[in-house]
Amino acid sequence: MNEKLHDYYMNKEEPNKSCLFVLRDIILEQDEQITESIKWNSPCFSYKNRMFCFLMIDKKTNQPYLLMVEGLRLDFPELDQGNRTRMKTLNIDPTKDLPIKTIERILDSALDLYKKGIIPTKG
Repeated sequence: MNEKLHDYYMNKEEPNKSCLFVLRDIILEQDEQITESIKWNSPCFSYKNRMFCFLMIDKKTNQPYLLMVEGLRLDFPELDQGNRTRMKTLNIDPTKDLPIKTIERILDSALDLYKKGIIPTKG
């Protein structure tokens, strides 16, 4: 993990810090070709050099959320599109148990878009 990523996570208050670390692990465990970087001051996860998802903190609620880049193509009632045209979010309450199975299903469905060539990859 590079210094900027490390600082991003370590500078968060609990329970957000622990929650973000667990979400990070879940994302990275989905496929060995998922990489992590910082974009727009947040952790960005890419699959074969294409942005896949982000971990972010909501400015109003100060709670983490998972931002799915190709969310419009994902049909899960747990995902919120809000006023976005392409992306959807999964809001996370860091004080409750994470919906790990739901998170994994969402990530798996999104990865399928890339693996099947629906979303072209760059490598």
